[in-house]
Amino acid sequence: MTETAPSASAAPAPAAPRWRRLAGRAALILVIVLVVVAIVRSFRRLDLEAVLDALGRMPWWSAAVLLALLLVRQVLNALPLAIFLPGTGLYRATVNDLGASTAAAFAPAPSDMVLRVAMFRSWGVGTDRAVVATAMNAVTFFIARFSAPLLGFLLLPLLRVGPGLRLLDLASLTLAAVLVLLVLLVVRGEEQAAQVGERLGRIVRTVRRSTVPEDWSLALRRSQRHVAEGFGARFPRALLASGGVLLADLTILTLCLRLMGVDGGALPLVDLVAAYAFAFPLTMFPAQGLGVMDSALLASISETAGPGMVEPALAAVLVWRTVTVAGPLLLGLIAVVLWRRAPRPAPAG
Repeated sequence: MTETAPSASAAPAPAAPRWRRLAGRAALILVIVLVVVAIVRSFRRLDLEAVLDALGRMPWWSAAVLLALLLVRQVLNALPLAIFLPGTGLYRATVNDLGASTAAAFAPAPSDMVLRVAMFRSWGVGTDRAVVATAMNAVTFFIARFSAPLLGFLLLPLLRVGPGLRLLDLASLTLAAVLVLLVLLVVRGEEQAAQVGERLGRIVRTVRRSTVPEDWSLALRRSQRHVAEGFGARFPRALLASGGVLLADLTILTLCLRLMGVDGGALPLVDLVAAYAFAFPLTMFPAQGLGVMDSALLASISETAGPGMVEPALAAVLVWRTVTVAGPLLLGLIAVVLWRRAPRPAPAG
């Protein structure tokens, strides 16, 4: 949810103490260092020649197939935006989503929202409706992301290797349930929406002192009507579209693994699906969990397929990440160019 500007009557929030800001930065640096150390310790015995050999197995036609799958993935990623903004169209929603993702990667917030609103205004879409649709687009994806471990738990009886106690995945499912509950409360009415906004604002204020809970309450109260409009039909479709993003992403990963020589005998599809489902919530970390999710995924693959498959699996993950992380950024640049070159509608009256 995008924060609204503080009202003129609201007292300015006190700045966070310097020690708290320094402690926050130190904690972030410590987490990054620990992740890097874990990755290095996990892969320090890698045979780099075997990784390069696996990369060399990719046939010439694979690039076209991977690009086609990526386009499907990105269209599905933008589909909830088109669902919550009827009349906008899937093409414009995809252009908007790709452009905003690229802006967020290269410029500080709220550059992505500024670009989104500029695009929507050029298409005659009101700012309020655009912001609400963007927020609902994000919420549906968050629910799909944190619900992913449910599939892994359903597949447990079919796995070769038991995954052990997965407290993080249980917490992820709890968070998904909380998000669904909050959305349903917002839909019930303006008063409930205002209460949800104030509580969320208080939670955010614990980590960002400039947050004004009353502004969050007012923002959700004002947007409640847009959220509730057609909710019963739109929300389930948006959730299915977000689930389709995960399926397309998994398809790209599966193809990369098979191309690198990690076949179904070494890594059955059911084990791969479970490993992916359990690891996917880690994409909540910066750069889509780059490094964090990959380590968890490779550890699961190694445990199932054996240590001899680590090198081709790593090669596959590198290609998969290049396609799914760098690919959308390049598509986003193209999307912005297409938007800027498109003719603008003539102003009314």
